[in-house]
Amino acid sequence: MSDPVVALLMLGLFICFIFLGFPIAFTLMAMGIGFGYYAYYVPGQEFWDNRIFFLFTQNTFSVMNNDVLISIPLFLFMGYIIERANILDRLFLSLQVGLRFLPGSMAVAALVTCALFATATGIVGAVVTLMGLIALPAMLKAGYDQRLSSGVITAGGTLGILIPPSILLIVYSATASVSVVKMYAAAIIPGFLLAGMYVVYVLVRAIINPSLCPKPKEAMNYSVLESVLLVLQAFVPLAALILAVLGSILFGLATPSEAAAMGALGGIILAVVYRAFSWERLRESVYLTARTSAMVCFLFVGAATFSSVFSYLGGEHIVKDMLLALDLTPVQFLLLAQLIIFILGWPLEWSEIIIIFVPIFLPLLPVFGIDPILFGILIAINLQTSFLTPPMAMSAYYLKGVAPKGLELWTIFKGCFPFVGMVILTLALTYIFPTLVTYLPDQFFGQAKEIPFDPNDPTLVNPDFFKQQ
Repeated sequence: MSDPVVALLMLGLFICFIFLGFPIAFTLMAMGIGFGYYAYYVPGQEFWDNRIFFLFTQNTFSVMNNDVLISIPLFLFMGYIIERANILDRLFLSLQVGLRFLPGSMAVAALVTCALFATATGIVGAVVTLMGLIALPAMLKAGYDQRLSSGVITAGGTLGILIPPSILLIVYSATASVSVVKMYAAAIIPGFLLAGMYVVYVLVRAIINPSLCPKPKEAMNYSVLESVLLVLQAFVPLAALILAVLGSILFGLATPSEAAAMGALGGIILAVVYRAFSWERLRESVYLTARTSAMVCFLFVGAATFSSVFSYLGGEHIVKDMLLALDLTPVQFLLLAQLIIFILGWPLEWSEIIIIFVPIFLPLLPVFGIDPILFGILIAINLQTSFLTPPMAMSAYYLKGVAPKGLELWTIFKGCFPFVGMVILTLALTYIFPTLVTYLPDQFFGQAKEIPFDPNDPTLVNPDFFKQQ
């Protein structure tokens, strides 16, 4: 059996183990070491002299020494401490009251709350679950349509995948070796375009059919002064914290790690100000941060070892040659890659897709002339469809787990469908108008201009030209 065939066997077995439910990070490590021992085996060598063990330890050190990944636990801690401080219910109430004169005000408030909280945490399950406990019962009690209410929460909860400071964008940056700051700048327009589409959709539905979104009677009892005070107390502090973190990154005032540290400190201060800070909540936040960060690091270590062995055996060349043999155009390659990632999004988490499977496509990007930053944003948009599309729409299952009795899973699925259409529309607009992604990075950080080659230019052919002037 040739080495490339062994590489394909390695990939096939890994996919089988995924569907059997084995822990992915440790499966990657075990298969990387097992097949790596075969790949690097030299007859007559001692067992521990095999180079795979050196490769594994080096990959572990490289991952733990990666400066880009330092910001992940800090951003996670910021999100968890805000979540544990019960800031979300205050935020939803303030927006509900402040937007009470808009059609579908509760749905709009839920979307804005989801977007802000998803931005702060970046964890889809946490946002959908908490909003399902806080906003969904209130919306159903007010007489809101079940499908619309479900769709708003499931779709709004996935926005943290795309809108900075997204954890996904940090992981992609480390995987693709691109700037986190540029990824954040590139994601702003598509992220807020998608969130804006959600809000416009709710407003239009509420105007056309007001019975879908009755005005909540409780919110109408607040005076203008009370409304302003609620917004100042709950909305402004969290929004200011997120804008300060993101703005300090984009304007070069702080690195992502420094801004994440500032955000973590800001989360603690908010919890103290709201009188929701306690040792128990701090301990829970630290524990959840450590657990999630460890999962990401283990995935990086396993994926680095697996991909190194897979490439050494020639598997990467087989995949590359197979795709090149299809004679695809850049657009066709992008569509094929996004289709594969969409399908992978059903059984896998986004972290596993980014760390394990995206590196297979990265070497092909220069061949097709595709900007890796554009590719990453397309993936971030695409993965939202995986969270919203049956039969494995994880956002729907998160919501069903906490939804009031009587709300059927199929009803939640039907609520997701219009929002899936808007995600696909955003994806199509990004394909057609890539400047939606590239405009802000070019404005913030400039774009290197290509200088046409002129063989008669003396500055190019005579190194002493400037000395002679």
